[in-house]
Parts: sequence; structure tokens; C-alpha cells
Amino acid sequence: MEFNLSTPALLFSAISLFMLAHTNRFLALASLIRQHISMYEETKDAGKLRQIENFRKRLKVIKYTQIFGVVSFLLCVISMFLIFINKITPAEIVFGVSLIALFISLLLSLHELFLSIGALNIEMGRIKELS
Repeated sequence: MEFNLSTPALLFSAISLFMLAHTNRFLALASLIRQHISMYEETKDAGKLRQIENFRKRLKVIKYTQIFGVVSFLLCVISMFLIFINKITPAEIVFGVSLIALFISLLLSLHELFLSIGALNIEMGRIKELS
């Protein structure tokens, strides 16, 4: 396989879209947290407190998802720079580490998805209890 400047550049759009998606998830989650805190302060509902705890876990996972995404992006840039100065072997190694960081970020994203489903199950469980 030929390793050139375009190889790490291929990930730029994918990582950028991935980061944008998680920024949007973060903003939506921040809004939900504010709503649930306000509702909890009014009602002291244990279900709202469980949701807030779920949100806390999700925020932590999103934070690390974003961190590993940024690390992957930075390593791609470093890899491109190393290719530019004709240091191909170090560039390949850095690119490989970049792929590992992206892989971890994707796994964390999957974990956050399961936490999100857990939050929905909490809400549906509350409706079931009220019926």
C-alpha cells in the first residue's frame, strides 16, 4: 500500500462530521439536563434524579469521545506534516495511533448510545408506573 499525503487527509471529513455530531449531542443533552434539573427542583421526583445521574454518565462519555476524536484529528495532521517532511515511517506510526484513537472514540460513542437508550427506558418506566 502506498502511504502518501492523501491517506491521513481522507479522515478529515469523517472526523469533522463525527465531532459535529457529538457537539450536537452535547448541546441537546445540556438542554435536557437543564430541563430535568428544573423539574426535579419543583417535584423532587426520584425518576428525574435517576435521569440526571444518567445524563452525568453520558456527559462524561461524550467528553472522552470528543477528546479521542480531537486526538485522532491532531495525529492525522502530525502524520501529514511528517509525510510533508519526508518522514514516512514515523508518519505511518502516527497515523496508526490516530486510527486507534478514532476507534476508541467510536467505541465510546457506541457506549453513549446505550446510555441514551437507558435514559429512554427510565422515561418509559415512569410512564408504566403512572398507568
